[in-house]
Amino acid sequence: MLEDLIRRGLDPARPRLYVLDGGKAIHKAVRDIFGKEALIQRCQVHKKRNVLSYLPESEQANVSVAMTMAYREFEYEAAKGKLMGIANNLEYRYPKAAASLLEGLEETLAVHRLKIPGMLRETLCSTNPMESANSACRGIIRRVSNFGDGEMALRHAAAGFIEAERGFRRIKGYRQLTVLMAMLENQTTGTIEIETA
Repeated sequence: MLEDLIRRGLDPARPRLYVLDGGKAIHKAVRDIFGKEALIQRCQVHKKRNVLSYLPESEQANVSVAMTMAYREFEYEAAKGKLMGIANNLEYRYPKAAASLLEGLEETLAVHRLKIPGMLRETLCSTNPMESANSACRGIIRRVSNFGDGEMALRHAAAGFIEAERGFRRIKGYRQLTVLMAMLENQTTGTIEIETA
């Protein structure tokens, strides 16, 4: 899929933030195609779900709130410190939950390291915007009883996304996209300093 996007004109050299869930295959594909330095933001919502899945119900609410508050920190060090504190508290009684939290921890904080401001950070910290489009597309495809062949399946998927597009709104924080682009450029060249308000 990624190679096809490049064949169709996507510039692989341009710095980007790749917002991914925890799937190992797509993670490997991004690294293989865009390089080891590709900046990945792991979905904080998926991470929280994964951690909570290793906890008894009695512990889930407190850990969920603690993780949410950690991810709401603006500064990278403060967010990381709080998440490490949660992992340390879980390590003895719930080692699998602690290991889940620590796995990919740095990637869940990419938006923090970039100092992406407010609403745009909220948008980019999870895969929810894309999953919303996928859900709308699935609603259309679900009505199809026979896809025929792969070409027909692609046509139905395209029709589903065109229908989903009708419900699209501007992403939250879209006015800060220029800040994101400058911060990504700074990551790769180290020459641009951006102050965010």
